[in-house]
Formats: sequence, C-alpha cells, structure tokens
Amino acid sequence: MRAGHFLPLRNACLTGLMCMSLAFVAPASFAQSTTSTPQAAKATPQASKPKTATPAKKTTQKSTTKKSTTATKNASTKTAAPKKAAPAGTPQGSRAQKSSSNTQKALAAGATTAAVTSAASAQRAQAERKSGNPTGALRSNVVFVQDLNSKTVIFSRNDNVARPIASITKLMTALVVVDAKQPLDEMLQVTQEDVDVVKFSRSRLAVGVRLSRGDMLHLALMSSENRAANALGRHYPGGMPAFVAAMNKKARDLGMHDSRFVEPTGLSSANVATPRDLVKLMQATAARPSIRFYTTNQQHEISSRGHATLFRNTNMLVTNPSWDIRVSKTGFINEAGQCLVMVARINNRDTAIVLLNADGKGTRIGDAVKIRQIVQNRQAVAMSRAELN
Repeated sequence: MRAGHFLPLRNACLTGLMCMSLAFVAPASFAQSTTSTPQAAKATPQASKPKTATPAKKTTQKSTTKKSTTATKNASTKTAAPKKAAPAGTPQGSRAQKSSSNTQKALAAGATTAAVTSAASAQRAQAERKSGNPTGALRSNVVFVQDLNSKTVIFSRNDNVARPIASITKLMTALVVVDAKQPLDEMLQVTQEDVDVVKFSRSRLAVGVRLSRGDMLHLALMSSENRAANALGRHYPGGMPAFVAAMNKKARDLGMHDSRFVEPTGLSSANVATPRDLVKLMQATAARPSIRFYTTNQQHEISSRGHATLFRNTNMLVTNPSWDIRVSKTGFINEAGQCLVMVARINNRDTAIVLLNADGKGTRIGDAVKIRQIVQNRQAVAMSRAELN
C-alpha cells in the first residue's frame, strides 16, 4: 500500500482512538466527581455542626428540664402527705430531695413518733381526768394543793421528793423565835457575820444597823431580808448551832420527817423539805398571829441612823383585796427556783398552796391565780351537783 493511502487511514484511526479515550475518561471523571460529592456533603455538615447542634442541645436540655420538673412535681406530690404525718418541728422540704424509699422511711418514722406522742398525751389526759388533776396548765415544777379543812389533796405534781426550799426556810426561823418567847422589843445589831458569803446576795440592812427583834422578824418574813434572819439565829440562846438544832427539833415535832435545816436564811441548798412537810409548817405558822401578820403585811418602814427605809412584801398577791391570805412566803435560789407557799381562804375554806421551782416570779404568781380559779370552779360544780341531787 502506498504511503499516501496509509496516512488518511492512520489519521482516522487516531481520531477514533481519541474519541474512545474521551468517552472512557468522561464517565470516570463524572464517577469520581459523583463519589467525592457525598464526602463534600459530609464535610459541609461537619463544618456547620455547631449551628445545627445548638437546637439539638436545646431540645435535649428542654427534655431534661421537663423530666427534672416532672420528677420534682412527682416528689412534691409524694412528699405532700408526709407533712401531715410528720411530728412538730420536722423541717419541711428536705424530704422532697430524697428518694421514694427514704420518703417512705421518713413517713414511717414520723407516724411512729406521732403515734407515741399522741398516746402519751392521751394517757396523761386520761390520768388527769380520773384524778381531777389539771396541773397541765401550771408551769411550776412542783405543785401541791390541799384543802386543810378536809385534808383532801386537790392535786399535786412531783410532791414526793425533798428539795431546796430557799427563803421558805424563814418560816421555820420565825416559828423557833416566836415559840422561844424571846422579847420582840429587844434590840439586835446587824454585824459582818450576817453578810451573805454563800450567794453574795444584796441587803438593804447595812452592817451596824440596830433594830428590834420584832422588826428583824418583820423584815425577814415580809421582805425576805437575809441579814435580819441570820441576826435572829445568832441572838438565840446558845448561838447559831443551838438555833439550827432547834429548827430541826421543831421540824420533828411537827411531823416534818423529810425536812432538814442547816441555817436560818434559806441561802443554803441544804435546807430541804417536801411539799407535804411545808403544808405542816404553814399550818403551824398560821396559828401564830405575829407570824401571820408579818408574812401578809404589805409594807413596813424602819428608821435607822436618821434615815427612813420602806420595805415591801415580796408576794404581790397580799396587796390584792380579792385574796384572803393567812400566811405567805416567797423564796429563790438557783437550786430551788422561784418558790411560793401560801394558806389562802378560797370559798370559805383554808387551802394550802405549794409552788416550787417555777420559771419566774410571774410564773409562780400566775400559777397561784390559776389554782384559785380551778378550786373555785370545782367547788361551784360540786355545789351545783349537790343542789340538783
């Protein structure tokens, strides 16, 4: 074949091969571009992920918040009932943070405590109803009330223990002085020996003051003057040891078998007695007109060294005209608390009232007022029933 004829054929072949090559390369390029597109698409969301992730987080947070709110509501709903059963003083709201099992335990514990408290209150109320003893309204730790005409104990609380009686001791001091028939007009002097070195209490009687035995007795009983009471003991025949011995002998003679005295003022906590013993002491002192007068007198003025000094009764009830008090004495030291003993006429009957270890001066007075109201009400009810029968 000639060269001239071969060249056109060669060119045609080359052209065909080029076309075939283009036909093969184009699908491959398209396939490659198609394969790389998903990767690009994947890369695009990764690049914009913070934008699309924010709604996702918000959705998750909202759902979590809803779950937490729902759980809190459920917990509040579940713990609403325990508040009713919980004993007084239980902190509210703490149980809502606990699991349901802890709530059930708290409920069980609360119910048990409430049941025990309720049972104790019911038992105490039942006992008070049976004995007619309304001492729950009184705040003195020791309460003893007795009708002296019938010897009936109206009600009592903690009356079986001998305890410190503070200045109620001065009733025994006065009883020993009066029964010894020592002259009331004899002049006595307050000395350094009469100064309180036990409780370091203050006194309006200065060392060196001279008063009659009657004035000393008056101030010791009415105003609870410790120096006056001590001076009375010192001027007893035989001195203080003989006076203390006379106090204890007098207690035995009166049947005060649970009482003991070591000094005449009551500043020592070793002066002790039971409420029943104190009733015997009050009965004895109420039978002595001078003691009865001194303990219920409202005020008394003394003159010493050219100065007049006014003393008042430590029991404010003696100034109340609605009270008919036959004998009275107050007292206080830390070991005894606030104390008050009286024999008062209530509905024409002598009634002994013993109040020891009260919270304050106002408490013992308030308790005495309540006791009179209770006794009056009970007697009124008894009289009404008698008239009906």
